[in-house]
Amino acid sequence: MQSSSENDSYLRPGRISRRQLALAVAGGLAIVANWLLLFSAYSGASISIATAVYNTQPFMLVGLGALFLGERLTLARFGWLVLAFGGMLLIVRAGPDAGAMDGRYLVGILLALGAAFCYALAALIAKKLKDVPPHLIALIHVIVGTVTLLPMSLQADWPTGAATWTTLVTLGFVHTGVMYILLYGAIQKLSTSLTGALSFIYPIVAILVDRLAFGHHLHPSQIAGATLILLAAAGMTMGWSWRKRLPSAARKPSA
Repeated sequence: MQSSSENDSYLRPGRISRRQLALAVAGGLAIVANWLLLFSAYSGASISIATAVYNTQPFMLVGLGALFLGERLTLARFGWLVLAFGGMLLIVRAGPDAGAMDGRYLVGILLALGAAFCYALAALIAKKLKDVPPHLIALIHVIVGTVTLLPMSLQADWPTGAATWTTLVTLGFVHTGVMYILLYGAIQKLSTSLTGALSFIYPIVAILVDRLAFGHHLHPSQIAGATLILLAAAGMTMGWSWRKRLPSAARKPSA
């Protein structure tokens, strides 16, 4: 268990350099662009399809990590990422329920890809802020988002009703505040490859929520794709190897 002094140190904002502050602000701008593009994508593609396409971000994150952080991508990890990507393609190929590849659907796909890149960029920046507490990063992002989106909010029609405001407050405090504190804390401790693999669980949850909340049916290819994604996430997390291990007797040199 952590001592009370360690907890107090964690809760205290502490010092942050100008460079770290600039990086955190840049990450906040990337997060704002990420959510704007992703929420716009939902109007063109369904929640499940847009979220599945959005989860190309692990590959973007792994690529950015290799380019800017010098992280080595092993063949085994690359294989699991390729398997997960194949699962994501099976999900996307299902398309909309009506089977029509109209312009709105393709625009939704492109918006989801743009959101994926913005998220990967924000995750890379969070990786560079290892010495900054995750709650402080989340706070800076909230302030950046508030300032950036305030002009749009003043021009838009405000929601009415207690239920709507309760949902918005819950979305803000729990699914944004608490979630990002946990997310940034995990990103700072995990490699980009492992972070990317675990992110593939996200589209599976989105498909299930889309089915339960909005009645969108799961296609057989989506079920198969979700299975591949879970297998890849497990393989990446557990460090499974693609090579078959020979029996110990077979590895011993002959006399």
